[in-house]
Amino acid sequence: MKALLSFFPAFRPVRGLFLLTIVLTTITVAAGIGLLGLSGWFLTAAALSTAGVAFNLFGPSAGVRGLSFVRILSRYFEKLTGHGATLRALSDLRRWLFGRMFARLPLPVSIGRGDLVSRLVADLDALDTVFLVALGPIAVAVITGIGMSLLLVVLLPAAAPVYAIGFLLATVAVPVGLVQLSRKLGNQTARASAQLRTTILESLDGHRDLALFGALEETSARIATQAEGLSTVKQRLGRLGSLAAAAVQMISVVIVIGTLVAGIDAVAQARMDGPILVGLVLAVMASFEVSAVLVRSAGRLAGSIAAAERLVDVAGSGPSVAEPSLPVPLDAGAGLSFQGVDFFYDARAKVLDGLDFALAEGECVALRGPSGAGKSTVAQLLVGLLQPQAGAIVVGGVDSRQIPLAALRQHVALMTQDAPVFHDSVRNNLRIGRSDADDAALWAVLDAVRLGEAIRSLPRGLDAVLGEGGQSLSAGQARRICLARTLLSQAPVVVLDEPTTGLDPQAEADFLADVPRLTAGRTALVITHADVTATGFRVLTLRAGRIMADAVRPA
Repeated sequence: MKALLSFFPAFRPVRGLFLLTIVLTTITVAAGIGLLGLSGWFLTAAALSTAGVAFNLFGPSAGVRGLSFVRILSRYFEKLTGHGATLRALSDLRRWLFGRMFARLPLPVSIGRGDLVSRLVADLDALDTVFLVALGPIAVAVITGIGMSLLLVVLLPAAAPVYAIGFLLATVAVPVGLVQLSRKLGNQTARASAQLRTTILESLDGHRDLALFGALEETSARIATQAEGLSTVKQRLGRLGSLAAAAVQMISVVIVIGTLVAGIDAVAQARMDGPILVGLVLAVMASFEVSAVLVRSAGRLAGSIAAAERLVDVAGSGPSVAEPSLPVPLDAGAGLSFQGVDFFYDARAKVLDGLDFALAEGECVALRGPSGAGKSTVAQLLVGLLQPQAGAIVVGGVDSRQIPLAALRQHVALMTQDAPVFHDSVRNNLRIGRSDADDAALWAVLDAVRLGEAIRSLPRGLDAVLGEGGQSLSAGQARRICLARTLLSQAPVVVLDEPTTGLDPQAEADFLADVPRLTAGRTALVITHADVTATGFRVLTLRAGRIMADAVRPA
């Protein structure tokens, strides 16, 4: 519950709309209670009247119609304001969460992509339960219970204590008990849902490989098992909800019988008319509409609590890499070195083990090695996405842990192996590297990476939209767009992590052959699994987290 309360500040900007929604909901419930009570009194009084012609039919019938219209209108505006306020609050929550999350990137490795999608979509949307089916109905239930108890105190005092105690049980004790019993199942539902999403996303990404290796049936069976597990947990939640609803119905039956018994005694002693008793009993029955809503929402509230805890886990986690407490200015030097660097996710299996190597200013180095050797870790350490457990990474003569992260990333530009081409124009894709770059600079870098002619041939040139993932480009062109973006940054150190991913051998060779020319005057580190035959590189080989050989720089 503490995690859920931490999100309440996001509801403050729309608290006026929420209060209006509570008022409208209260009017809706009151109109429903009044409608059923008046109808019961009206029909009973008309049936018992011995002077049917003299009985006033118009007043009560007008009241029934009026209450019906009030109920319809208040229900409509209640939905309008309630859902509008909730959507605005969720929008604010998304903005707050994304801002907190981006400041903490990269996220812990324990949070996978599927799990993250689940938290940002399903868990965030689950918070709409907090007001629409939890706080709002609770407030309306309290108002309804107090109002109905006061009415009974006036009309039928003997029934008032029974009603107050029963209503308290139905609207407080049963829902609270349901939330407590559902907490564990709510957490299980959130985890099972995240696991299922993760498996599905990974299966979609790796569908070709699964098909090639004949693993589709096994994967489908795993997804079916996870889906069945999620369904089982939800069925348990449903059974708990059904038991709670049955408990509320039993309580309502006891209260109605108690009211009826007290009312019959009052009618027998001439303290109350029969038609009024009928109307009062029906009004008591109608008042339990709010308790039924609370029971239905209590199960969902348990899910909202679990969702809030998972979101707080993302938003409240500390940054993976901390800013230096005593930052040191970074000079213009472009040399860098790894000095006895250790890095691991698990101390029992080091990714980098005493890594030592250096790049002189203006040098172009290729770092080769098999998958799992730690090459991408080197790239992430250089730009401060990770920090070593031992040793030092020196950039421009300064330990990288003493350099402010923004300054480090202005000094070292990284093209990742999965660098995306966004669903946007060529211009906006490139300006990610330097937001103030003019068209002349954009064309210059495109020409440098041999893409100028291809982009000029597009109908809108720099304004051409490349499509999601750069689908309007070939794989080689997409990689060159990412390279152009990196070069546009003007950082004195350029790191290219597997820049030829997805390219055929000839395109790969052409790409690597261009790198020394494109990075001339800068320090360049090209991380690749490919054989580097192009001139201009010094080749280092990384195996098991260590440099194994240092080749002579080609002439």
